[in-house]
Amino acid sequence: MVMAENKNNTKQANTSSESELTDHMVALNRVTKVTKGGRAITFAAIMVVGDGNGKVGFGLGKANDATAAIEKGTEAAKKAMIKVPLRKGTIPHEQFAKFSGSEVILIPASEGTGLKAGGAMRAVLESAGVKDVLAKSKGSSNPHNLVKATMLALSQLRDAYTVAQNRGVSLEKVFKG
Repeated sequence: MVMAENKNNTKQANTSSESELTDHMVALNRVTKVTKGGRAITFAAIMVVGDGNGKVGFGLGKANDATAAIEKGTEAAKKAMIKVPLRKGTIPHEQFAKFSGSEVILIPASEGTGLKAGGAMRAVLESAGVKDVLAKSKGSSNPHNLVKATMLALSQLRDAYTVAQNRGVSLEKVFKG
């Protein structure tokens, strides 16, 4: 029998001086496994790491101690970083993504709108350096699935230069049709 307790969306921001990466703790779960010999308590931490300039990654760390779980999650996030195309502090186009029961919709916003997102999505978008975006989550609010769906949406974004190169047309034709 496994029971999990969630410390609701606790966030923690640290900046490491050597690489200028910020890390956010999206969730810290205390998992209790009841065995014949008693209760075994472990911790699972979902961490998001980003440089605030278009690079972001997430990781899951599990350990017998909360601090060790956070460190493992941070290291896993650093290894799984992706590059996100940003345009004037927002995303280049609308994007929809689904992971398991969670669905996310990201819509670019004009300058000054701010980051309209909540919970796990906000941590991912802040770490990526997105300043203006409208974001909506549908379905499951499980932080694991929301982080994965948001990362999937960000990984599918393409800038105009990439689109023009893939289609073999000029950049002007991409914008004007």
